[in-house]
Amino acid sequence: MPTNAPDDLPKTSPPEARIATSFATVVNRLETPVWVFDIDRSRVVEANAAALAVWRAESLEALTARDLASDMSISVRERLRQYQADFERSDARFSEIWTLYPEGQPTTLRVVFSGHRLPDGRMAMLCEALAQIHETPEWLRSTEALLHTPVMISLYDGDGVPLYRNRAARNAVLREGEIFGDHFADAGDREAFLRRLDSDGHAEMVTRVSTPDGARWHEVSARACSDAVDGRPARLVSEIDVTARKIAEDQIRFLAHHDLLTGLPNRTLLQSEVERRLAAAEAAGERLALLFIDLDRFKTINDSLGHLHGDRLLVEVARRLNRSVRKDDFVARLGGDEFLVCLALGRHGRRCEAVARRILAELDAPITVGGRRLVVSASIGMCSFPEDGRDLDTLMRHADLAMYAAKDQGRSRVLPFDAALKAEVEAQLELEASLLRAFERDEFELFYQPRLSISDGRIIGAEALLRWHHPTRGLILPGAFIPHAEKTGLIDRIGTEVIHEAALRQKAWAEAGHDITVSINLSARQFRDPRLADNIVAIVAETGCEPRRMQIEITESTLVGDDRVTTETLRTLTELGFSIAIDDFGTGYSNLATIQNHPIDTLKIDRSFIATLETRPALAELIIGMCHLLGLRTIAEGVETEEQLAWLEARNCHEYQGYLFSPAIPTDAFEQLLELQRDRLAGQGMAEGGGPSPLWDLIPLVKRPDDVEWDRPEPGSAKVRRLGLRTGFGHGFNPRR
Repeated sequence: MPTNAPDDLPKTSPPEARIATSFATVVNRLETPVWVFDIDRSRVVEANAAALAVWRAESLEALTARDLASDMSISVRERLRQYQADFERSDARFSEIWTLYPEGQPTTLRVVFSGHRLPDGRMAMLCEALAQIHETPEWLRSTEALLHTPVMISLYDGDGVPLYRNRAARNAVLREGEIFGDHFADAGDREAFLRRLDSDGHAEMVTRVSTPDGARWHEVSARACSDAVDGRPARLVSEIDVTARKIAEDQIRFLAHHDLLTGLPNRTLLQSEVERRLAAAEAAGERLALLFIDLDRFKTINDSLGHLHGDRLLVEVARRLNRSVRKDDFVARLGGDEFLVCLALGRHGRRCEAVARRILAELDAPITVGGRRLVVSASIGMCSFPEDGRDLDTLMRHADLAMYAAKDQGRSRVLPFDAALKAEVEAQLELEASLLRAFERDEFELFYQPRLSISDGRIIGAEALLRWHHPTRGLILPGAFIPHAEKTGLIDRIGTEVIHEAALRQKAWAEAGHDITVSINLSARQFRDPRLADNIVAIVAETGCEPRRMQIEITESTLVGDDRVTTETLRTLTELGFSIAIDDFGTGYSNLATIQNHPIDTLKIDRSFIATLETRPALAELIIGMCHLLGLRTIAEGVETEEQLAWLEARNCHEYQGYLFSPAIPTDAFEQLLELQRDRLAGQGMAEGGGPSPLWDLIPLVKRPDDVEWDRPEPGSAKVRRLGLRTGFGHGFNPRR
């Protein structure tokens, strides 16, 4: 450092040199370490001899050559910028404990910081090290933690005036002297929080706060305490920014209750909202109306123009439905091209017919989609509360019947439910009665749909799917009779027999040398049966199956709520060795917390997300990415094209099933596939690097279920092994009831 006095300088010396020499002459006489730090360039520009010792520098030139930004943390950099802004605003001074790292050696000092204007006009910082701190390691580390933590820590006096803020807290306030109450964006939250803090001595709340970045969601926690300096009452406040979590929760909540395409409420929200309206109408002695709306010939439009244009059409229909009703009416999308409108009628109102006609008129106006002008008609079924039913299930069934009757009468019309349609209800009751007789007549059969590994194309699993061979209606799929089985309570009996047959099948295939997993679907209604776990335990013992090669598929609705029976049943099954998969994931109610709170190891991506990969791949990609993060296995349902399979393979989806390879097929046909697979693998091995299954040339490639028809063989044919022929369906196995 130069030591010559100002008078010794040449007359031509620049002002900077004179200032620097003057500084050096004065401060070099001080024993207190003093230096000037250029905040913008992260370098020390002046230092006295005591400061050189602190920084372990041989000379001022050596110290000023050091680039202190090379190992400076983001937290320190932000804190220095805060100081610089304060110095620009006022003649501020700060005293803090800082740890420096000269030559990599930690040195903790109490430093007083103040502003220092450099010759070029930029604001730097004058640093005075008053004392070296020799505290315990714990104390020093806690001090450093306050500087670097993203948690906002503040101390306020009893009036809310700030006494201390760490770096993160300073970044989150609009101005330096902002009092605690002004931090809240909502006055109601502020008053509630302060009342709780005053009465209980502590308070916590997730609330919106005002920050330089606008309103943010913070999790605010406060405790009453005393100021360590003067002993007066104080409040210690910590805050965490939870804006991202809050937005995600709102999105999940919205997605769980709304249709992703149209933004209308979905079946989930419909259930709770319409039941609430029914209860309110009954209490007030008022009437309601339900309009069940189904677009006419939508499938033809969808198939001819494509799903993208079909989706645009549905969005416009939803907009016109909203435009046709009052703000206090309720419009929901049931799925596909079906919509429901709930109208409040008051005590004697009968505006439902007028609203229905207005809806038909709105839809009569042409809609331009894909460059073509379309006229979309609809069939509407109506029913009223309380005349046509007093509960949601009955009303929806009656409105649905009226809607189908409207279609039968020529479409593009409105039809109310009346006595003439009760015959349809009787037919539904007859279907339910037929279910009882189906056990006695051995009319149920399990089909199996192959599940294939995407990595090597092998069959590694089979989903057991129930079929009903009705004596007059032919082969009936589960969607047509399972809801009726649940209503009548027969689902528990059917489910037990299905599990028993699938367990026998797994045992037989394992003994034949086929290492595959057999999966079984169980409904939320079945999980509410407290006997389910005991029945499955008995089935495992009776059949000798291997639970670790079996999987239970449940819907997301099974996990809704805090149902103790469901939780205990899941725990028992996983302890027994069963794996648990969520079927049709993405269409129900669950969120990440729900999944992580249960022993779920597999998610099956709903076929609707696979069908829309070309237009909306983001949701499927999000589900697969989430599964990778959570360590869950993924199975894609409804894979129908090689492009879809390639997309899934590129994103490391584990398994798939769908008509691209095979529909659900009878047991003997599935066993033939397994034998052929074994023969092929023994003869040629799997293709290097994965690729299509060696069985692809044995299975017809199909696009729709109707393209493949598995004929029902003549009675006594060896090609069908029905459940009844193996176990005497409904007779052979009698678990604990």
